[in-house]
Parts: sequence; C-alpha cells; structure tokens
Amino acid sequence: MAIPRRRHQHHHSRVRFLFPAIFAVSAIILFLFLFLSILAPSPNDDNHLRHLRRDDSSGGKGGGNEIKVPSSRVKISAGVHNRDLWSSKNSKFFYGCSNASSKFAKAKTITHPNRYLLIVTSGGLNQQRTGITDAVVAARILNATLVVPKLDKTSFWKDSSDFSDIFDVDWFIKHLTTDVTIIKDLPLRRGQIWTPHRMRVPRKCSDRCYINRVLPVLMKRHAVQISKFDYRLANKLDTDLQKLRCRVNYHALKFADPILKMGEKLVQRMRMSSKHYIALHLRFEPDMLAFSGCYYGGGDKERTELGKIRRRWKTLHNSNPEKARRQGRCPLTPEEVGLMLRALGYGEDVHIYVASGEVYGGEETLAPLKALFPNFYSKDTIASKEELEPFSTYSSRMAALDFIVCDESDVFVTNNNGNMAKILAGRRRYFGHKPTIRPNAKKLNRVFLNRNNMTTEEFSSRVHTFQRGFMGDPKEVRPGRGEFHENPSTCICEDAEAEKKMDWDHRKSGKDNVAKKKDGDDRKKDIEAVVHDENVDYEPEMTDPEDEEEDEDNPLGEVSLGSSKAEALSNGTSTDYDSSMSEDTELDELLSD
Repeated sequence: MAIPRRRHQHHHSRVRFLFPAIFAVSAIILFLFLFLSILAPSPNDDNHLRHLRRDDSSGGKGGGNEIKVPSSRVKISAGVHNRDLWSSKNSKFFYGCSNASSKFAKAKTITHPNRYLLIVTSGGLNQQRTGITDAVVAARILNATLVVPKLDKTSFWKDSSDFSDIFDVDWFIKHLTTDVTIIKDLPLRRGQIWTPHRMRVPRKCSDRCYINRVLPVLMKRHAVQISKFDYRLANKLDTDLQKLRCRVNYHALKFADPILKMGEKLVQRMRMSSKHYIALHLRFEPDMLAFSGCYYGGGDKERTELGKIRRRWKTLHNSNPEKARRQGRCPLTPEEVGLMLRALGYGEDVHIYVASGEVYGGEETLAPLKALFPNFYSKDTIASKEELEPFSTYSSRMAALDFIVCDESDVFVTNNNGNMAKILAGRRRYFGHKPTIRPNAKKLNRVFLNRNNMTTEEFSSRVHTFQRGFMGDPKEVRPGRGEFHENPSTCICEDAEAEKKMDWDHRKSGKDNVAKKKDGDDRKKDIEAVVHDENVDYEPEMTDPEDEEEDEDNPLGEVSLGSSKAEALSNGTSTDYDSSMSEDTELDELLSD
C-alpha cells in the first residue's frame, strides 16, 4: 500500500507545478501578440483595397462632388490565379471563317438591273458601321444594286463626313463585287436626277420582312431609300447571309488612308513605350450618364445637371438608380475599372490607352484611375495638335482613330456595353480571340460595394470568379446569344483537332489530369452560370433625342406575299402587289432569283 501512496504524492506535486508554467507561457504568448499588433499595419492600410469615396452631400456649393484620392496607391498583387494576362490559352484552335458556300450565287447572276437600294445610316461611327454592314445584306436579300450608303450628318453627333472620308470606298465596292453589286451614285433616269421612294422598316426586320415589305415597293418604284438604318436587320439569318455580314464588317470596311496612317502612328507610339498595352474604351460623358439614369454620388449638383440632360429624351422614364445598378445597367466608374484590372493581375507598370469623350467630373474623376495606372495615355497625349487637326472637328474620324488603337491593343477593356464595345468584341473574336474584358457589372456591383470589408486576396478572387465568361475567351458565349456583331459565332471555325489537342494537354500527367479535369468542370459551370448573368438587356448606347420613333421589334403589320406571286417577283415583271395574299410564300425561290 505504500507504493501507490508515494505515486499519488508524486503526481500531485507535478500537477501543482504545472499550473504556474502554463500561466507563464500564456503570458509570454499574450505579450508577443500585443507586440506584433502594435507593429502590424492597420487593416485600412495599403495592403487592403480602399473605397475611394465620393461624398454624397447635397449641401454647399460643390454639391459634394469632391473625389478623395489616397496619398498612396492601392497595392494589388498579380499572378495569383496563374492566368496569361496578354493572350487566351486556346485561341490558336479557333479562326475567322467567312467564305461563301458553293450555293451562294454570284451577284451578277441574281442582281436585277432595275432595282436600286439606298440607305441612310444613323448614329455615331460604330452604329453606322452596323448599318452599312446590314445594308449590304439587305441588298442581297432583295437582289438589288446597293448605292454606297449615306452617313448620318444631322443627328446628335453632327458630323459632315461622307462615306469616302471615313472608309476606302473603292476597296469596299471591289471587295464585295461577287456578293453584291455596289455603285457610288444612283444613275440618272431619262436624263434627269432620280428621286428614290423613301420608306422605313422596323428594327430587326427579318429576310421575310424585307421580301414582304420592301420588295413590292422596290419593284414598283425601282429605287427605294430606307432612312434611320440602324439595327434594321434581324440578328439571326441563314449561314451564308451571316458570313456575308462578316465579309463586310471585317474585310470590306477598311478605313480611308489618312485615318489608317494616323491610327498606325498612334499604335506605334504605344508600342515604343511598352511591349504590351491595354486600351480602355471609357464611356463616362455627361450625356451617357444622363441617358443611363444612374447616380454616382455627386449630390444635388449631379442630379440637377444630369437630370436636365436626360429630359432631352422625351420617351425615357423616371430613373431608378439603385435598380439600374443592381441590374448591371450602370457604366463602371474610371476608379472601378482600375480596381477591376488590378484585381485581375495587371500591375501599375502597365501602359493604358484611354479612348473617351468628355469625362463627367474631369480630372477629379480620372484621378483614381491614374493613381492605379500612372502610365496613362490618350490620342491627345501621344499626338500633336497639328497631327490631329485634320480629324479634330469630325467626331467619327476621331472615333476611328480610337477604334484602330483599341483594335490593335493586347487587351481591350470597356466600362459599358455600347456599340463600339460590341463591334470590337466581335472583331477581336474573329481575328484570334484577343483578350477583351467586359465587366460583369451586375455581379461586380456587390463586390465594389463591399470591398472595404475584404482583403486583397478576397477581392481579387471574387473579381476573377465573376469575370469568367467576360474575358474574350473562345466559346465563353453560346452561339446565337447577344448581337451578332458582338458574337459572330457563325464566322468562327474550330480546328478539327482542337478538342483532341486541348484534351491532350489535360492528359499530360496522371494526378494533374484529375485536378485539371475538376478545374475544367468547375470553370465550365462558372462560365455557364455567368453567361446567364450577362447584361444582355443593357443597351447604353445613346440614341438621337430627336429620333423618338416607335418601331422597336414590331413587324408593323408586314404584308405577306402568296406563292402565286413568287414567280412574278422572281422575274421582276410585277409592278404591284396584293395585300390580301396568303402567307405561303416560297422564300427560297424569292431569295435565289
């Protein structure tokens, strides 16, 4: 019994000395923690993303429109997500393909000698570009000769340029010779100037719509002029007509030599300053913001100024800024664009070219972006006034210079979903899927609102996640989704061995194969989820305030032609049409006559 008693006494002695030891160690750990807390930077220091606030105060003369810029720049680490910043991994497996099929008849065999189509475009440079492209296709549908389109000279943009001032008209006509007969001017009729019959067509008019609405008038009048021609052709057409769209947009529409040469100079100067550069198309003009109906924290001053401009569009409803932002309808601010790019891995040493008009708030609004990217350029900073003088009084020619620099950039970024953003996104897909970053505004809105409560890594990770499907990669958007000019899927072909080659990359190593397959499946799910979240209803491109037409997607009671008239229409002998005919028109026969 003595032995167990001694053991118990020994154990009690050890426990008695253990508590002071634990207390001493705990005290040391607590002291070290307090010491490190004093030395560590504040959570609001540069290692965390800052919310560069704009006061929302309605008092005072400034209306609270001051932008506060931190003295030190936001530090965002790059390369965390192991993505090539300047190219798309699988782009080499895809290429633009717009050649006509063997079934697509030559223009000289199907063009009727007494049918002339004239088009008057609408809007700015890129809106007119879509109009010109669709005009060629409309002429083909009608088997008519196209007169070189007239450009909009009277609306909001007020540019007096002719087609030949912006585009190489001779190249345009020659390149499309086999597809559509194009002439520079309407010929004289019986020795006198011919006044064409004027008419309108509804937006997104289908080939059937053109056959039923325009062709009968064209056959009777022989020369028809369609005005306000923007988005007047359906988004979905048969394959050969879609490929014709691509031949026009990506090959036939070449800028005039003076514009091309000046644009090339600007590109060369950007290349001299850096191996790679980003081009940002920044829409943040007062008119743009007013049209969007969004609010950016400028207090009563902003509401009054933008509200006055917004009233120019009589058909716009009262805006709901919070709802618009939640739905992704608000253009990102220059600061938000900069934060997005830094989160995606682009460092402060990256050179950025900014294509923009008048920025609301001026230099104060641009200051946060310039703080994030000090190597900040525009055509005004890399070209002299003398060099820009031939273009400076023409908005479309200046826009064409920006178009060239943006098109040639290594990465193209936009803060909006307007016409230039769409046209360039489609063009860059067609010519090799060069990185094209379009903000997923609906998702990023929540990230920007909460960025003060996130670490650098958290913010960057969320931006990466939400931007999947918005980076210009192959197959990130389903075929047929969105405007054809933005997603010309019919004109993008895939290497026959592409899938095999891409899968082969995943089979290089056993263990890595499983991880990569899982990552690929996760990415596919992310992209599919994001694609459903696209800002497909976001149409921020401004319309002309004077053009308050009511023809949105409305067939306007289009007249159908009976099959009994198809033969007459084909040989061009009919000079009138019967609006009471049935709807059994043989479109194939009409389109191939």
